[in-house]
Formats: sequence, structure tokens, C-alpha cells
Amino acid sequence: MREQILGLITPLTAVVFMATLLIMWQRGRMGRHVLAFAVGYGFFALGFGVTHLLPTDSPLLFHTSQLFYALASGCLIWGVCDRADVQLSLPALVMTYVGAALALVVAVLLSSDAGPRLVIVNTGYGVMFVIGTVTLLGSAKREWIDRFIIAALAINAADFLLRPSLTLLAEGAIPVAEYRESIYYSVINLILTVKALGVAMVLIGACFVDLVNNVRDRGNFDAMTGLRMRHAFEREVNARLTIAARDNLPVSMVVADIDHFKQVNDLWGHQAGDEAIAAFGKLLGSMIRENDLAGRVGGEEFCIFVWDCHGDAAARLAERIRVAFSLTVHPALGDGICLTASFGVVERTARESYHGMFARADAELYRAKNGGRNRVAGEDAAGQPDRPQQADQVVTPLPRGQKAANA
Repeated sequence: MREQILGLITPLTAVVFMATLLIMWQRGRMGRHVLAFAVGYGFFALGFGVTHLLPTDSPLLFHTSQLFYALASGCLIWGVCDRADVQLSLPALVMTYVGAALALVVAVLLSSDAGPRLVIVNTGYGVMFVIGTVTLLGSAKREWIDRFIIAALAINAADFLLRPSLTLLAEGAIPVAEYRESIYYSVINLILTVKALGVAMVLIGACFVDLVNNVRDRGNFDAMTGLRMRHAFEREVNARLTIAARDNLPVSMVVADIDHFKQVNDLWGHQAGDEAIAAFGKLLGSMIRENDLAGRVGGEEFCIFVWDCHGDAAARLAERIRVAFSLTVHPALGDGICLTASFGVVERTARESYHGMFARADAELYRAKNGGRNRVAGEDAAGQPDRPQQADQVVTPLPRGQKAANA
């Protein structure tokens, strides 16, 4: 009876963590990764509950517990990668689980020894955590809490890969009927409880850090465009430049400016100008990748920091944005009326500072302005504007009282 009660401590602890994370997700209006953490701990509780409650000679014991533990691992790994804005290879996780499941079927059919089964399933979990650790190392995030998360994943990977073999070497064969009386089962109870507690503290800590950052970031983002304001943009870019230099990654910068914006305000008013700025900012936010940064660095001037990208690819990004904006209709200016923007693009030279990159990109922007506007200037940039679609008017604002002409 006492063993049954002690065996329920770990799944009950997992249920408490699941409830805590669910409350944080709902009350704190946090991202889907927090929900994934909660679901992961729910699957972990089910897995350990099955391991503890099903008869040891049940053919479903290892298969069912493996399914729940694999789902728990997958949810936790996917959650931390989603939080870090890195793409996790879900097919790799699925293939790892399927391979371990098939190997487990063979082990169950061929032997009544629990040892091979334990090595197979734990190796599968270990490989999943290795995939998660390697994926997370590619994230641009490097705050102290991110290092703790990477360490937690790496420790889990090492534990799953090494513990079963080391324990079995010390104990020898474990008949399935004696599994719960084995040294291994006592060890796993202790280790899983400690790991569940440790990982939960790290994840809950990450959630609190995110809550604090979200409150702080409200003052870092421009309400009109949803992009970072200049001081926040510069701070984040400087942090990224340090990482890029350390990891020898190429980065590029795009500086953009809406053409003839002063005349837009003079002709249509500041409210119409604000709507044009908002439209351009939202366009930038929708066309960059998750690891890129965009900021409003002036009235109608914007900057994009393009992560892990050479200058030619950044110039192509700027060209796509240029074309898209030239085809965007602004109802506040009139039916079918569009505006244009000019772009300057540079790639970072060896350990160049933010201000050095910005100065060069700004110079390229002015080259684009002097070259006729509505074009991209910089490294490997074609610099030639496309002809706009006939249904739209690309407007060059004229003095008040004169009709705007097509560019």
C-alpha cells in the first residue's frame, strides 16, 4: 500500500505542474508554447500512471507508457522550440518514435526481460531530446533563461541515453514480473521526480521571464505599426550582432523610406499619412521571417535586420516589399491610389557595428532616392522599378491644388 502511494507522487506532481501552466497560459494570455508545456506534463502524468498501475505482465504496459512519454517529450520539445522561434523537425521526432515502437514490439515478442525494452524506449526519448537540443542551439535567443532551457534538454537527453544501460549493468537482467521490485524502478522513480521538478521550474521560470518581457515590450513597440521603436530595435540588433560575430553568420540591413511623404501629408493630411505609415509597417511585419527584426526608426523611415542572410538575398526581400507596397491601395488617399518606397541594402562587413551598417544602408537609400525613387539600391540590387499594374495609380505628390500624375 505504501509503495502504491509513493508511486503516485510523481504523476500527482506532474498534474500540479500541468494545472499551474494552464493557469499561466489562460490568465496571462501567453503563447501556445505554454499550453504545449501543460499538455506535455499531462501526458507525463498519464505515462507514469500507466507504468505504475498496469500489471507488469500486461502486454500493453511498455507500449502504452512509451506512447504517453513520447507525446510528453514531443510537446515539451516543440514548446521550447516554438518559444524560441525555431523550426523543429516534427517528422524526425515521429520517425524516432516509430522506430523505437517497432523495436519495442520485437523486444516484447522475443524476450521476457525488461532490460532491452527499457533501453529501447529510453534511447528513443534520448534521441528526441538530442533533436530538440540541437534545434534550440540554432535559436538567436541567448538570454540566461534560454541557456537553462538548453541545459535542461541536454541533461534529459544524457539521462535517457545513459541511465538505462548503466543501471542494467549494475543490476543485470530484470524479469518483467519483477520490474516494480527492481533497483531500476526505484531509481527511475527518484530521477523522474527530480527531473519533472527541475524542468518544470525552468519552464515556469521562462514563463515568468516572458511575462516580464511582455510588459516591458509594450513600451518598446510602435502602436501605429506594431514594429519595434528605434531604441528597442537598436538594442536588439546590437545583441544579435554579437551572436552573429560569435557564430560567423552573415547578416544584412535594409533601410526603407516612403517616397514624397511630406507631400502626402500636405495633400491628404496627417491622418492619411499615418494610415500610410501603418500600412507600410504592417507590410514589413508580414513579409519578414520570424528571426528577422523590423523597426520604425523615424517618421516614415524603417529598418529591417535580416538574420543569417547575405546582401543579395536581402536585396531580393527589399524588392518584394517594394513591389508589394507599390501595389497597395490607400483608401485614405483616394480610390486606386498607391504610394512607393525606396530601399537601401547592405551586408555586414567583419564585426561592423550597428551604426556603421545603418550609415551605409542609409547612404544606399539616398542613392535610390537620387536615382528616381521607387527602387532598391545596394549590394546586388537591380534598382529598376517595375511598371505598376494598370488598375492602380502610383502617385508622385504635387503641390496642393494640382492633380497628382502617374509615375
